[in-house]
Amino acid sequence: MADDGAVTTTREDGVLRVTLDRPARRNSLSKPMIAEFVAVLTAAASDDSLRAVYIEGAGENFCSGSDWVARNTGQRPRTGDLVRRVPHEAHRVIELVHTIQLPVVCGVRGWAVGLGCNLALAADFTIAAFDAVFWEPFVNRGFSPDSGSTWLLPRLAGVARAKSMLLLGEKVSGADAERWGLIHRSVDAAELDDAAAELVSRVASGPTVAMGLTKQAIHYGQHATLSQSLNQELYNLELSCRTVDFKEGLAAFREKREPRFGGQ
Repeated sequence: MADDGAVTTTREDGVLRVTLDRPARRNSLSKPMIAEFVAVLTAAASDDSLRAVYIEGAGENFCSGSDWVARNTGQRPRTGDLVRRVPHEAHRVIELVHTIQLPVVCGVRGWAVGLGCNLALAADFTIAAFDAVFWEPFVNRGFSPDSGSTWLLPRLAGVARAKSMLLLGEKVSGADAERWGLIHRSVDAAELDDAAAELVSRVASGPTVAMGLTKQAIHYGQHATLSQSLNQELYNLELSCRTVDFKEGLAAFREKREPRFGGQ
């Protein structure tokens, strides 16, 4: 029987831990895994009990991308097949990570390739081992990039570095990914789990609604004018000021103590 892998989840203290579990294939995402990943993220988006999402790979690697080897028979895809299918698979994963109004953290060790690389780039915070490898091998395989790489990379690292990764297929270490602004932080591999856990705990204890609205406004501002962004901020401010966490934030300020946000 083929090893299709799995996407497993656990919950603790409002954190949804998502594990890409196919270590024998460097956690490459099979079609069933992508479908399950989409389902997990879709459900998380409307789950009021959640405060954060943490995504990791099982074993020594994060994710080596979509499993094209298992799908491809060596023949060209039927005309229109990719246009019909990919928006509901790889592209949907990136859209959900990017738009879900929960902070998303990725912990990356080993390989982050193709869809796996773009998943790490789409997260709000990615912590990687110094020796992790971020790679966009699309052109090396003879086809053009997908899963948001042409949108994410220029915005995060600039056009020149995006071209070096997408046109030349250059691999980028975790240390350089931090230096380039692709990820939040890089650490020694032995420190990765603790560093990620600390960050996840920090974002999970924040004012969840306000953080989600802030995330939405940042992304909106990437394609909006200043005036449009100011208007969006007004609407988001109106919503966040109606939350229980807003009242707690004011009370903590008056009482000169740390706020105890509940995510509501």
